[in-house]
Amino acid sequence: MKKILLTILVVISSLTLLKAQEFLVNISVSAPTIEGTDRRVFEALQSALYEFMNNRKWTNANIKSLERIECTMMLTVRERVSSDEYKGTLNVVLQRPIYKTSYNSPQFNFIDENVQFRYLESQPLEFSDNTFSSNLTAVFAYYAYIMLGLDFDSFSLNGGDAFYNAAESIVNSAQNANERGWKAFDGTRNRYWLVENLRNPAYRVLHQFIYEYHRQGLDLMADNQDEGRANIATALSYLEQVKKSRSDLFFLQLIADAKRDEIINIFSKGSPQEKTKVANIMREVDPANASRYEKILTN
Repeated sequence: MKKILLTILVVISSLTLLKAQEFLVNISVSAPTIEGTDRRVFEALQSALYEFMNNRKWTNANIKSLERIECTMMLTVRERVSSDEYKGTLNVVLQRPIYKTSYNSPQFNFIDENVQFRYLESQPLEFSDNTFSSNLTAVFAYYAYIMLGLDFDSFSLNGGDAFYNAAESIVNSAQNANERGWKAFDGTRNRYWLVENLRNPAYRVLHQFIYEYHRQGLDLMADNQDEGRANIATALSYLEQVKKSRSDLFFLQLIADAKRDEIINIFSKGSPQEKTKVANIMREVDPANASRYEKILTN
């Protein structure tokens, strides 16, 4: 009888692992400049967002518990517009674990400056992929799909396409929304332009960069540093290719911001030829920080 019960528990445990949600998100909500508001509302919001991101099933994929995507989303409330309406910023940080190491590679780090939302304490957070009803849940769902896309892209070539499509659907459903960040004319660094860059066929090679840099580069370095580093150098040439066609591309700058220090560290240990090649590429791709890539040559 004990053996039967043990078998049942193992089966249930296995099924739970197979059906695990995709995210393990560290959510924080702060309101350092808001006075005269009961802090419980922000505590309740933090708890509600944690449940929304971590307990929702975002895909049909069989994700094991240990494979959940670890990321951070920091909502900073800066202004109270009315009794239940707020404005603030959202910092989204995504890292990717590297094969056979304890290292997590920075993949995405962006501060969205246009987060406006309504929330009442204990209000349920509702979201539908096909209907825009809440700017708060639309923003968080949008970044959930962006992070899923980037993560899946890094493990298989063009593996993130379905998630970028889902993010684009949210953008399309938000075109009549009053809140900023969803439209082309709201600025050049917003949710509209991020998913446009990721969906635009003209920049398709960036998805090849994400895959080759991570799966054929970083994941290989534990077994063969030289080959992994060489593959990363090849992947970086794709960034140079995009830079020549569209020098001010939003997503290209996000890549440079996330990967700058990592690239410097990797190629400081490269051959003289690799160092020169990569330093020249990155000074072209990231000219505002050209001087920082001198460390590759001097280390």
